[in-house]
Amino acid sequence: MNIFIREMKAHRKSLIIWCIGIFLMIFSQMNKYAATSSNGQSLNDLMSKMPKSLQAILGTGTFDLSKLSGYYGMIFLYLVLIATIHAAMLGSDIISKEERDKTSEFLFVKPISRSEVVSAKLLAGFLNIIILNIVTLVSSIIIAGKYSKGEPMTWVILNLMLGMFVLQLIFMLLGACLAAVSRNPKSASSGSMGILLITFVLYNAIGLNTNLEKLKYLTPFKYFEAKNLIFNVGFEPVFVILSTVIIAVLLSATYVFYRKRDLNI
Repeated sequence: MNIFIREMKAHRKSLIIWCIGIFLMIFSQMNKYAATSSNGQSLNDLMSKMPKSLQAILGTGTFDLSKLSGYYGMIFLYLVLIATIHAAMLGSDIISKEERDKTSEFLFVKPISRSEVVSAKLLAGFLNIIILNIVTLVSSIIIAGKYSKGEPMTWVILNLMLGMFVLQLIFMLLGACLAAVSRNPKSASSGSMGILLITFVLYNAIGLNTNLEKLKYLTPFKYFEAKNLIFNVGFEPVFVILSTVIIAVLLSATYVFYRKRDLNI
């Protein structure tokens, strides 16, 4: 429990900054929607005239931007990007920080097993990503509610946030797993961010070229797309199962490698 509290305190300031950042993004984008909603159709026309590549990157191709659900669906990808970057950095830092800060010796003289250490650290990371997700959820429901014009948004946002949480969990455990494997604290963070960037680029590449559609299983950003969660497709069983397997493998690998490796103390 002491390790859990210590980790929560250590990441308190960064969590607050990330929460403020994601709140400000939602607030600014909803204000932008309010300013353009009176010209919703013209905004759709403007987006349709953009190159397909730009539409894919912006995520506007399948959304009616005159509706709040469509506009929120467009910005959801970038909320996910912010949340997964936070999760990947958190996962790698929460495991590797002892070696980075030269506190491994202090930690491991305590009468606790390495599994207990990992459990406490992952629990703290888990709570951190839940808090960021809840801040995003509550901010979205409250702010979007002001501009919904009667359009039901609560259930849409709940579904999107559930999908975002699974992605947060995947990338947090990815960072934690790489940190458990690597002896270099910096390589864990850069490695997890590199994989995140590659999967995000692949997500956009699939949007640009339908011939790459078979590669969608390689990028978690395709698992819970806003267009599927908004337009009644819902959570596809294959992606739910695949996400569960990835989470289980990364979680198990984190414990296994952390218990076996020699720490730099």
